[in-house]
Amino acid sequence: MEYVYAALLLHKLGKEVNEDNLKKVVSATGAEIEEAKIKSLVASLKGVDIEKELESASLMAAAPSAAEAVKEEKKEEKPKEEKKVAAAEGLSALFG
Repeated sequence: MEYVYAALLLHKLGKEVNEDNLKKVVSATGAEIEEAKIKSLVASLKGVDIEKELESASLMAAAPSAAEAVKEEKKEEKPKEEKKVAAAEGLSALFG
């Protein structure tokens, strides 16, 4: 995870996400550097628009909360409908 965090930090600062910069950031934290992980991350990020991916991730995170809000609205509507049905049944008993 520290390598991903380092890549995000470099991106936020406008620096290039490459092996040398990742090594500097990770070594500054005192963590042990694993060359294979750094090379793998750099290769994985090649050609990826990090800003677009972050935007997409934030939209995905917001989607479940929006869906929950819709579910809550639907749950609140059901009791109102049940009250109307009960009221109509009561009136039909009066005028039956």
